[in-house]
Amino acid sequence: MEIRYATPSDLDSLLDLLQANHANNVPDDEKKNGFVTTNITKEQLCDLIDKENGVTVAVDGGRVVGFALAGSWDYWKPWPLFSYMIDILESYELDGQTMTTENSYQYGPICVDKAYRGTGVFEKVFTFSLESMADRFPYMVTFINQINPRSYAAHTRKGGMTESGKFDWNGNHYWMMAIRTK
Repeated sequence: MEIRYATPSDLDSLLDLLQANHANNVPDDEKKNGFVTTNITKEQLCDLIDKENGVTVAVDGGRVVGFALAGSWDYWKPWPLFSYMIDILESYELDGQTMTTENSYQYGPICVDKAYRGTGVFEKVFTFSLESMADRFPYMVTFINQINPRSYAAHTRKGGMTESGKFDWNGNHYWMMAIRTK
């Protein structure tokens, strides 16, 4: 297995993994095992690769089996949820430091193929993604839907992230999470 930055040739496989694990496609009784909610197009992913170098992939046998997205707040601001997060970002802090669009970036979603969960792929993709932005930003920020406790457990136990607070948006309840990049 290889952990690396994504290239355009990874996009179809990455989108297949995203769609298979998107909340719209995961039966309710399986959501306890994790899901993603972000919708992103192939063109937007290309942009994230080109402008932010913000797509980490785990590839096995030529197929993407895990990925994490990361980018500056400027990249994410066209999405309504991220625009809302930018508006409330300065109400959150880590280690006494207020989160801002200048000192932090948005990470996520992260997704691991069901067959690879519990094998260390999450940790490898998370760490690579975190280290990839460390020279640009001292903090990584993300949000986790409160109906996704598997993701919360993975990010706190395996990723070492800290809950910085909670917020509500569009009828959903989220944990705001943060971690130092170095």
